[in-house]
Amino acid sequence: MFDAKKLLDQFVNSGAAGGFAGGLAGGAVANAFMGKKGRKLTKSAVKLGGLALVGGLAYKAWQNHKQSSAGPAAGPAAGYGPAAVPAGNPASQVPQGTGFLPGPGDETGAQELSQLMVRAMISAAKADGQIDTRESQMILQQVNDLPLDDEAKAFLFAEYSRPLDIEGLVAAVDSPEHAAEVYAASALVVHPASPAEQFYLDSLARGLRLEAGLVQELHAAVASSTTA
Repeated sequence: MFDAKKLLDQFVNSGAAGGFAGGLAGGAVANAFMGKKGRKLTKSAVKLGGLALVGGLAYKAWQNHKQSSAGPAAGPAAGYGPAAVPAGNPASQVPQGTGFLPGPGDETGAQELSQLMVRAMISAAKADGQIDTRESQMILQQVNDLPLDDEAKAFLFAEYSRPLDIEGLVAAVDSPEHAAEVYAASALVVHPASPAEQFYLDSLARGLRLEAGLVQELHAAVASSTTA
């Protein structure tokens, strides 16, 4: 299996180097995978690494949403509501063992979650549907030229080539915590001023059954870790 955690780190590092449209392999590949008008991560955010960053954003939003809720009795009858989080654990702390990140030593879990986050980011980057056939062929050629092993390239080819499928992405999510992380990873890629991309996020939130308050906190967490 290819190193999905390392691949996710590359995606995040591209965001630190001048916006998500500026890194990875440059030009068309980064534009397709990370959004033409992508955000730029703060230096402190990118230091965390891809999985810790996405997990931390979701965890921070989860805590804030929990604190702003009226109380246990006000929890939703259906959908994903806030779960308990460790007392005294600051939102900026990497939440290993809380459901947002695999525990120490769980490399399989880290790889699987990283792969899901990369899937979410590529899917979100395709949300505006503005890649024509010529651009698509160029992107696939540049992916082929990336310094990645064959399995990683095959994964990127497959994810980029597949039709936009929110239902399929949602079906791969196995917990409320991972649902929040998928949304956070997607929000890092899209541009809030794009109607098509905002529609994608709205559809994703409905599919993931995220509460409106949690969605707002996720956007606030993403905004706090980006500069544009």
